[in-house]
Amino acid sequence: MAILLMITPDARVRAGRAWRALCITAALCCVTACAVGPNYHRASVPIPVSFKEGVEWQRAAPQPEGSIASTWWRDFQDDELTRLVERALKANQSIVEAEANYRLAQATVAANVAGLYPTLSAGLSGTRSDYPTTAAGSGGTSQGLQTLITASVSASWEPDLWGSVRRSIEASKDSAQASDAELAGERLSIAASVAADYFELRQADIDIDFFQRQQDVDARILAMTQAGFALGSSSNDDVLSAQDTLELVIADLQATQVDREQDEHAIAVLVGVPPGSFSIEARPAYAFAPPAVPLLLPSQLLERRYDVVNAERTAAAANAKIGVAVAAFFPTLDLSAEGGFEHNVLTNLFSTPYRFWTLGPSLAVTLFDGGAHSAAVREARANYDADVASYRETVLTSFQSVEDSLSSCNHAKQQAEAYLHIYQRNRQLFASEQAQFTTGTASQEALLTQQLTLLQAQQNLEDTQSSLAQDTVTLIKNLGGGWQWKASP
Repeated sequence: MAILLMITPDARVRAGRAWRALCITAALCCVTACAVGPNYHRASVPIPVSFKEGVEWQRAAPQPEGSIASTWWRDFQDDELTRLVERALKANQSIVEAEANYRLAQATVAANVAGLYPTLSAGLSGTRSDYPTTAAGSGGTSQGLQTLITASVSASWEPDLWGSVRRSIEASKDSAQASDAELAGERLSIAASVAADYFELRQADIDIDFFQRQQDVDARILAMTQAGFALGSSSNDDVLSAQDTLELVIADLQATQVDREQDEHAIAVLVGVPPGSFSIEARPAYAFAPPAVPLLLPSQLLERRYDVVNAERTAAAANAKIGVAVAAFFPTLDLSAEGGFEHNVLTNLFSTPYRFWTLGPSLAVTLFDGGAHSAAVREARANYDADVASYRETVLTSFQSVEDSLSSCNHAKQQAEAYLHIYQRNRQLFASEQAQFTTGTASQEALLTQQLTLLQAQQNLEDTQSSLAQDTVTLIKNLGGGWQWKASP
């Protein structure tokens, strides 16, 4: 805080004494100031020793930036997927919105910090007035013009005696950290959505190829059945059945093509471009290569989950707001000072005889408010209790989602192994059928039927591998960004 110093030695002495008195008062206020309301302690949550589905986990400090540092999508060894995810992280509008919200939260912190400091302002004003005056000895009146020019500097400060400003800063910082977690969560969600849609699209590529090949085989079987009906070796029912089989494959092919096109549209929006100007080349021979889930997951993974961090920081902010509400019960102290000059001629404005200054504190306290302050405290405590309950529920739900994902991944692996064995046996059966057809001991229809069985076995294997890749993406999302970990500096 600063005031205008006088020019004369006597004025300087008086101003200096007043300034020292104000500084001493402010220092005493700062020394004796306290922050009312409860100090924050993180709510306790029951933490299991290990995951039920086969991995261990221990407690660790929250680190939402770990989710941002993770580049888990690279573990799938697909350059096109990497390009799409990184493109989405730069252009997706949901991420842009989350970044703007985070900047807003940071600005709120800066605005609250400014409340700790005094306000200093300066002003220069001029007025010209016309007042009626009484003429001497005549009883009449005449007009008198007056000019007044004022230059001043003023300062004011409300010491944070009861910690209201400090609690507000604490709450805004906690809210900013919650917003940071939301940003990390939005980035993770967008990256996971791109990966999931991409793997669904690749599964559609494979299925479309299978259905087209099945359609070709079914068309050949239908033609053979129709020829047999003409010769009397097949019935009309056989023809109708063969037609139904072909039409069902055509219908499945159309539905899969719709899914593929919609997945492509969804990826276009995620990367921030209109669907009409975006396309991904089909890869019917695509091979899924999901990374293996380690048997031992690092202890830090789960507590970097954006929703867990967001819920915990929200509870911390609610706790700080209790202090803000409690501080409203206590008196406020304002320290203010103003000094300057007044004169009717600008050239003589800063002459010593025309100086003025004021200095003094003011104390104010609310005596009656109809219970508004008490209600505000109860409201703040209720919000805190609700946020704590939400935090605990979020932690428990996060364990559930990870357990679910681990279960899906574990069983998808077993399914993939089973379908791999079925596919391998059907390859042997198809090779045997081909040998029999070559020697004339098997019919072409039997060979085509075995080919359809082989195609179905291969499709089941590929679909299960696609499901495993998508389940792995979900597990990565539920863990807060994979099992990569970058320690805090």
